[in-house]
Amino acid sequence: MSQQLTLTIAQLNPTVGSFRHNTQLILDAIEQAKQENADVVVFPELMITGYPPEDLLFRPAFIDKVKRTIETIAKETNGISAIIGAPMMLNGALYNTACVLQNGEIIAQYAKQHLPNYRVFDEKRYFNAGTETAVVDIAGHRVGLLICEDIWMPEPIQNLAKENAEAVIVINASPFRSNKTQERIDLLAERAYTHHLPIAYINLVGGQDDLVFDGASLLVDNKGQLIYQAPALKAGVFTQNLPLKNAEKSLQPIDTNNNKHIYQALVLGLKDYVHKNGFSGVMLGLSGGIDSALTLAIAVDALGAENVEAIMMPFRYTADISIQDARKQANKLGIKYREIPIEPIFNRFMDALADEFVNLEADVTEENLQARSRGVLLMAMSNKLGKMLLATGNKSEMSVGYATLYGDMAGGFAPLKDVFKTLVYDLSRYRNSLGEGEIIPDRVITRPPSAELAPDQIDEDSLPPYDILDAILRYFIEEFKGVDEIVALGYARETVQRVANMVLLNEHKRRQSAPGVRITKRAFGKDRRYPITSHYRYHL
Repeated sequence: MSQQLTLTIAQLNPTVGSFRHNTQLILDAIEQAKQENADVVVFPELMITGYPPEDLLFRPAFIDKVKRTIETIAKETNGISAIIGAPMMLNGALYNTACVLQNGEIIAQYAKQHLPNYRVFDEKRYFNAGTETAVVDIAGHRVGLLICEDIWMPEPIQNLAKENAEAVIVINASPFRSNKTQERIDLLAERAYTHHLPIAYINLVGGQDDLVFDGASLLVDNKGQLIYQAPALKAGVFTQNLPLKNAEKSLQPIDTNNNKHIYQALVLGLKDYVHKNGFSGVMLGLSGGIDSALTLAIAVDALGAENVEAIMMPFRYTADISIQDARKQANKLGIKYREIPIEPIFNRFMDALADEFVNLEADVTEENLQARSRGVLLMAMSNKLGKMLLATGNKSEMSVGYATLYGDMAGGFAPLKDVFKTLVYDLSRYRNSLGEGEIIPDRVITRPPSAELAPDQIDEDSLPPYDILDAILRYFIEEFKGVDEIVALGYARETVQRVANMVLLNEHKRRQSAPGVRITKRAFGKDRRYPITSHYRYHL
């Protein structure tokens, strides 16, 4: 008997709720696996429905469709085994399962035992937890099955080892976040080494609303050595041999360029959001600043220049160099570009409000009105031209409310929503390093950032320097550190309290913001659920 499994990794990009599309992806992969003489073809978690299907799972017709679809696919498995993730009713209860198909039949169904219910995961809302270990015969070998969270817990693989499994297959829908791949490799290496079991880790790929699944499926031998990694952030079908005993291959180096992976995740997240929702293209306001410049680069890389439009909307405070840099980038990328001054529109608004504002001094209201004048124009053009509007704000701004509702926050998707300002600079430099010249003009990267809503305005007039602001925000938002803890790390108490209070006061803005790609462990949205109405503050 062979001492290896020939395994086809079907690292695919399904669309939630698109049974026809997802089924065709599955059938194509099964056919390719047959042609490559694979013993088994393995698909990701909930491949049938896409992940996460959320409250679609409450609809009986949806679950019935899953069952019929699995039965149809099973008919195509003569001569090969297939393992497919699907939500299935078993004895009147719904489970997140791995269905094993062989010779035209469903021969086994493994129910996920550990249901994640933290951060973006909400599986206890929908599924019952399985209790049974599953070891199936594939090509004469005993293969244990796990689903995603199960491998992160010690008991499931311990039980497979007790059942004399020869290998473990884990199907996953594990979303991308910064540096996540290395965490997976370290975990799999420890599990494989401890139990002397080779592991195949098959992950979903693609964008689904604010989540991006990065693929990067893995094979680890029984000594804990990484012997194969599928491409990150790219769909594909890859046939590999998984040795059941000691592998001859040495440890495969992995790509550790974190900025590259983050940039690719932003591109894929935007691309899938636009295509899966049927938009014909996108447009955005191009200000000559770094946030809109990076957003434009991401949009062109995701959708092609022919599907992206940009509008520069200068005002009396807009610097000439901002207009020059916007034109330069638009020309470099070859997009459709136009300029529409907002001065006449702003003046008409001010004329209409003259009686209401009489004897009142100018303040942030007039600054916000500039942003809202731009928002009105952009939304009107989005409606008329059928292009989705991109919001260009970053996570630092969203955290502290340095953004205007119904102005620069307007849009259907915000690619940089989970990208801190300091990372915006790093990603801009990364994009310029790819050998195509200055995709983002160098002056945009080096000049002090400014909203240009007042004479000689820069962001540091209203905010701490971004390196300080972002460090405090990471501690406060992602690590849940309190003011005293952050101060103890060397930051000024007044600054920390001010930043913390701005975060807490601006929940109402974030609730009204567009979705955007999640890249950190604590993005705004499902990751972080705070009340809008709350008196909890850090008093100065």
